[in-house]
Amino acid sequence: MASPVNSVSQEKLRQWKQKAGGCIDETKDKLYALSKDIWSYAELAFEEKQSHDRLVRFFTDEQGWTVESHYKLETAFRATWGPIGGREGDRVVNVGFLCEYDALPGIGHACGHNLIAEVGAAAALGLKGVLESIADCPVRLQVTVLGTPAEEDGGGKIDMILAGAFEGMDVVFMAHPSQEDAPYLPDVAEHDVTVRYHGKASHAAAYPWEGINALDAAVLAYNNLSVLRQQLRPDWRLHGIIKHGGVKPNIIPAYTELEFYLRTPMRRDLPAIRTKAELCFRSAAMATGCQVEVQYARHEYHNILRNTTLEGLYAENGEALGIDFTTDQEVLKTSSGSTDFGNVSYVIPGIHPYFYIGSQALNHTEEYTTAASAEEAQFYTLRTAKALAMTALDVLFCPGVLERVRAEFTEARLKEERGRKSRESGEGSESKHCGGANALH
Repeated sequence: MASPVNSVSQEKLRQWKQKAGGCIDETKDKLYALSKDIWSYAELAFEEKQSHDRLVRFFTDEQGWTVESHYKLETAFRATWGPIGGREGDRVVNVGFLCEYDALPGIGHACGHNLIAEVGAAAALGLKGVLESIADCPVRLQVTVLGTPAEEDGGGKIDMILAGAFEGMDVVFMAHPSQEDAPYLPDVAEHDVTVRYHGKASHAAAYPWEGINALDAAVLAYNNLSVLRQQLRPDWRLHGIIKHGGVKPNIIPAYTELEFYLRTPMRRDLPAIRTKAELCFRSAAMATGCQVEVQYARHEYHNILRNTTLEGLYAENGEALGIDFTTDQEVLKTSSGSTDFGNVSYVIPGIHPYFYIGSQALNHTEEYTTAASAEEAQFYTLRTAKALAMTALDVLFCPGVLERVRAEFTEARLKEERGRKSRESGEGSESKHCGGANALH
């Protein structure tokens, strides 16, 4: 497909980008109110009913949006504007923005998802404000906002991918609050696992030999994994907690439960770390005589497939707005966290930049919860939304950009698939020399 518009002057594009920023500024009070309300609700994954309803009302009240209030999931939504321009029957170029709005247990919006929702809404309004002012646009264009629940636990975006929610979208944007501005930080692949040990209760002082200690199994497993870390690749991570360790000191624990997160830079390495971790879990059961259940989460989170074309455009637009992007190589090369946007990046080209919010507080702390609601964060949040809207305009109106974005996306997927097959081939060869490894499964 040819570039949407290939005759727009740089001056005209500059004016449109300025207008996008103006449209966002005009709505800043409503956007801050939206963010504050979501922050105050602080709802957990798949329970974001008030946050969902607030966002649905926001777009319903904004002129021109078509809103589907329970789109694919109960607490998801879709708001669309357009298509406009071109001729009836032409292929629609569909630009998407994502909103997250779930919180963390106990500490609320300590990851700033209220600001993610605000950025997505603001960028969409800014882009819409420009597009509706363009007379006789020769290409069919559409703006889509998806409300995506349960990023912190469960992977709502993955459920939405499987339900077809991202079909027909050409490019997708969102941004995540942090301690610095960066067009890209290395979010990694992750799979959660819950391990349950079942033993036998007995009096711990009178006749402990009659019991089977499930806590011993949990402690052994925890220590097994701690020792395993020495043998892992430097950029692999596993970390977890003992969620249930017994009920009383004089009762041999009959039940214990652990929860661990397993992370690797690329999704193709998740099977390897799962195998190593599961041997640790099962060997602890064998040593103590317990029964064990190893239950993996329904979804694994993928690493983000980079799109340097989009990243470069976002950086240029951000710098034009005064964003000082970090050059600290330790920050830029160190694994950040995990997100279900990684899965989205395997089906649609997009970016997931990080943005400073005026605080050095760390994510997932009470201090960051406070910072995410502060008025000081608004300048940085709206500046990020402007940079995203401006980048969307580049995609739509700069010759060849959309083709480069698509080509890079296709190549990244092929490279990842080649790496996955190579890894699987290597593991198959290794398993011939480790026949005992599967005996515990």
